[in-house]
Amino acid sequence: MAEQQKQQKKQEQDINQLLKVRREKLADLQANGKDPFQIMKYDATHHSQEIKDNFEELEGKVVSVAGRMMSKRVMGKASFCNVQDLQGGIQSYVARDSIGEEEYKAFKKMDIGDIVGIEGEAFKTKTGEISIHASKVTLLSKSLQILPEKFHGLTNTDLRYRQRYVDLIMNPDVKDTFIKRSKIISSIRRYLDGQGFMEVETPMLVSNAGGAAARPFETHFNALSEDFKLRISLELYLKRLIVGGMERVYEIGRVFRNEGLDTRHNPEFTLMELYQAYTDYHGMMDLTENLYRHVAQEVLGTTTITYNGIEMDLGKPFERITMLDAVKKYAGVDFNEIHTLEEARAVAKEHHVEYEERHKKGDILSLFFEEFAEEHLIQPTFVMDHPIEISPLTKKKPENPEYTERFEFFMNGWEMANAYSELNDPIDQRERFQAQEELLAQGDEEANHTDEDFLNALMIGMPPTGGIGFGIDRMVMLLTDSPAIRDVLLFPTMKPIDK
Repeated sequence: MAEQQKQQKKQEQDINQLLKVRREKLADLQANGKDPFQIMKYDATHHSQEIKDNFEELEGKVVSVAGRMMSKRVMGKASFCNVQDLQGGIQSYVARDSIGEEEYKAFKKMDIGDIVGIEGEAFKTKTGEISIHASKVTLLSKSLQILPEKFHGLTNTDLRYRQRYVDLIMNPDVKDTFIKRSKIISSIRRYLDGQGFMEVETPMLVSNAGGAAARPFETHFNALSEDFKLRISLELYLKRLIVGGMERVYEIGRVFRNEGLDTRHNPEFTLMELYQAYTDYHGMMDLTENLYRHVAQEVLGTTTITYNGIEMDLGKPFERITMLDAVKKYAGVDFNEIHTLEEARAVAKEHHVEYEERHKKGDILSLFFEEFAEEHLIQPTFVMDHPIEISPLTKKKPENPEYTERFEFFMNGWEMANAYSELNDPIDQRERFQAQEELLAQGDEEANHTDEDFLNALMIGMPPTGGIGFGIDRMVMLLTDSPAIRDVLLFPTMKPIDK
């Protein structure tokens, strides 16, 4: 242990000395009127991959790139360095006779991590590597910190999430994931815009956080001396817009839920909700299938994706199964034969499914589904017709009012989307809110409060409507084969370092 502490102390001293040298280099540049932080702009003509992709037409022509110096080999009067930009990296050959003696001395003093501009002719080395024969090297920004060691990279997971800026520099796959995330969201927008949907924005600070079963974050608005909540859903405001005559609307935005952290949950995450007048939950199923296929094909070039070694086919028609049939299939329990709460509780005890005193028959069916069915839903599957007890904003099935016209979309055993034939009966909706208020009184912190303004909107009249909410982060996880939600959030929520 003593030897290990001694080595660690020496390593810290070495790092501190290296950091001191970098500061001294900066001070020397500034003293000589060459402060890199005073440079305002640099005109790069190309990115690295563009030069490689178009080398035949660029060979022998002057190009310029800008990026971070990731390696440098000084060999007397000539050197090589590698510059990394948005698209990747490119090698540069830097010779004293090409850039001048003073400039070459300055180049040799540059450090790994410095931001540089390289101008020169595109050429191929003897080994066939596309490179730039530098005629000018410009220091654009001085790095005063040391990057992680090249071959081991940034492997500490906690540090990667806390210092995403370093993670993006050191791990090209990470940058690729977030480029794909941006493309996925752009693809979603293109698809919906092409279907006649209009993108809108609704409040994040709300007096009544409804539309989902979740505990909200609370804050105080000093100017009005009122308590507000951060939204947990986009639903109730978007439905108000349907009432107002905007027939197809969607929003992609952050929502906030005061819940735990795990591989699939972060307290703030990206949700997309859309609402379409004059359709129902069957229309939402069709839209979901088409949207997922469109995004996968456009971003990945295929409708067959692989997650954690498991292949999922978005090209085939998605399976459709009721929650009752899913529980019957995977738990061997037919809730059509269970008619009372007492019978539901008895079968729950028999199958070791834990429930709370407030839970009704429909809640227990849902618990069975979560316990026995979810993990089997690997291929794209719509689970339909949820019990009314867990669907306070959904239309009842006319032929069986204990159940609703609702589905959840599953892949990889995960819930990916939640959709309804939206409840537009204000009298029924008030009764549902009252049932939620009773749950609140019984201690259910995730139950909804009555929203009087939303009820007034329904009184004005809302057409038959289909609506759906998509978890964007989980969609990105699947399409980029990322193991945890933190891998697709640029800046995930982290515990303070000192705790």
